[in-house]
Amino acid sequence: MGVTGFRGRVVALAALIATAVVAVLVVVSHVLLSQVTDADANALAHTRAEAVAANVAVRGGHVVLIEGGNEALDTVSWVYADGHLIDGIVPGSVLDRVDALVGSGRSQTTTVGSDLLYAQPIRLEGHHVMVVVRVDLTPYETSEQRSLTMSLILGGISILLAGVVAHLVVGRALRVVHTMAALADDWGDHEPGRRFDLGVPRDEFGELGRTLDRLLDRVDNALADERRLTDEIAHELRTPLTALRGEAQLAQLSGHQVAPESVLTEVDRLNTAITTILGAARTRIDGGTRCDLRAAARQAIAGRSIELAIPTDVDVAVATELVVAVLSPLLENGLRHASSRVWVTGRVQPQGVVIDVLDDGPGFDPAEVDRVFEAGVTSGDGHGLGLAVVRRLAASAGVAVRAIADGHGRVEVTFPTPEAIT
Repeated sequence: MGVTGFRGRVVALAALIATAVVAVLVVVSHVLLSQVTDADANALAHTRAEAVAANVAVRGGHVVLIEGGNEALDTVSWVYADGHLIDGIVPGSVLDRVDALVGSGRSQTTTVGSDLLYAQPIRLEGHHVMVVVRVDLTPYETSEQRSLTMSLILGGISILLAGVVAHLVVGRALRVVHTMAALADDWGDHEPGRRFDLGVPRDEFGELGRTLDRLLDRVDNALADERRLTDEIAHELRTPLTALRGEAQLAQLSGHQVAPESVLTEVDRLNTAITTILGAARTRIDGGTRCDLRAAARQAIAGRSIELAIPTDVDVAVATELVVAVLSPLLENGLRHASSRVWVTGRVQPQGVVIDVLDDGPGFDPAEVDRVFEAGVTSGDGHGLGLAVVRRLAASAGVAVRAIADGHGRVEVTFPTPEAIT
């Protein structure tokens, strides 16, 4: 219904524009044709008057026509000498107007009904001579009427053709939209990974198809990201829950009570994992959020034997809690794998503030460096958050995290600065 309405509006707009254009053209052409016919009629009247005036002369003190006897001209041309008609027959329908033209004594043109009257004075010695001619305007008016009728007919045909062409063109263009809508409905149920793949855009609808393909890619990536989040949650919660279940089963088999310390430890680990994952889901980058990076890093170290070499008075555009949540698992991972030393350095770069978490352990396997942040790849009994959650936390706030294989443990974290956000 919406597409039909859109097509109807486009066709109506095309017909309206065509009507306006045709109306303007008809009016302009009719005005121009009227001017041309008036000019032709006036030219014919002047030619007749000149022809008659050329035959007027004075003979024996009287004004006479040198050549006469043309009865056809008697009804369309008249010669007056000293106020008296000396040649021609004036019809009664124009007699009063002819007398008025002769009495004026000057050259002028007037219209009576469908007749054009033109008066021209002739200067002869001792005489006042006026030549009046008549031009029938009926052929000119008929020509104008026919031209106007033809213009209206052609204009109507043009408007009709404009509407038909607009209907066909819009229908053909919208056929692509219909096809895209049908394909999208079908993919939604059977092949969610399909794309329109219309190739290089040739028009606006091609651009729309490419934009929708990119949008579908983003939606697909978002869904995949949510699936990864589910895997990460399951991975992070499985360890403390398995430990609690094992303690409970051991107590059930042995008949002893579960040690409160072990239960509290696993509950704390479980609570930390849930809190951090929820923080990752809710965190949004905000230009008004900022914190002192050195102070946040000290909070993440929290009394551990870790060296800190971060410049003072360096602010980053993330909350303190997020800096702690990102760095803490990395520090725990470094302590688990270090031989004797873990240290943190920082440097200010154009793209942000870069923090390196380093240890003197064996470091990352170059073949696995791209997979260390995937759920299930990490190992050990540390903090329990896992590098997969670190990656999610970082991505949620525009923080870049990458592992570097350079012979020792090294993870590079780039925090955005407030200047880069604004």
